[in-house]
Amino acid sequence: MPVALQTALSFDGVHKQFPNGTTALADVSLSVAPGEFVAVVGPSGCGKSTLLRLASGLDTATAGTVRTADDSVGYVFQDATLLPWRSVLANVELPAELGKAARGERRAAALDALRLVGLEGFEKQLPRRLSGGMRMRVSLARALMTHPSLFLFDEPFGALDEMTRLRMQEELQRIFAAQGFAGLFITHSVSEAVFLATRVIVMSARPGRITAAFEVPFPHPRPAELRYEPEFARIAGEVSAALRGDAP
Repeated sequence: MPVALQTALSFDGVHKQFPNGTTALADVSLSVAPGEFVAVVGPSGCGKSTLLRLASGLDTATAGTVRTADDSVGYVFQDATLLPWRSVLANVELPAELGKAARGERRAAALDALRLVGLEGFEKQLPRRLSGGMRMRVSLARALMTHPSLFLFDEPFGALDEMTRLRMQEELQRIFAAQGFAGLFITHSVSEAVFLATRVIVMSARPGRITAAFEVPFPHPRPAELRYEPEFARIAGEVSAALRGDAP
């Protein structure tokens, strides 16, 4: 439901109950400002992915309201969801192709997106010839084709090996610094949340409720070495304590 808002995304008293009677979310109120990157952590099954489905319009709330500032929403899933028979370039072009953009226009935009995610030279490759991290970069480039003001990320790096995951975190926060979109990022990793986000939200076990929020003061882009700084460790420790229920 796009409206004129000071926020890119707003949840107000949102409750979600599924037809089988399972209550996924209870009284969730949360806003994401333009240019803000919010990460959400919580135990499995607490409704984190349900938040994204509501924000994207793929599902509707049982009660409460979900609003976005406009229709410009990008969604990056846990899997890269690439079409295996299309080249990297053709996969990235797909949103513009479906939008009936002229071939030259969409080709130029796709090449720009691939340069932004560091995949120059891989335009003709098929997805099966790419590493997991490279496939996620293609997925991110494809989402960038719609020039979203709001990006939704559903644990996009969860299936990657540790080193690739760290590199992808660094790439994403570099792109965030360059593009300035609003982001809502779901993850199980406290370190990932603190490294990427301007604010970290902690949710309870199902039914999901917001139990704590932490501002992350470091400017973007953030160096890899930030993960070893005392202040980073302090914030990560407080988020972990809140997840355990130890926070005051």
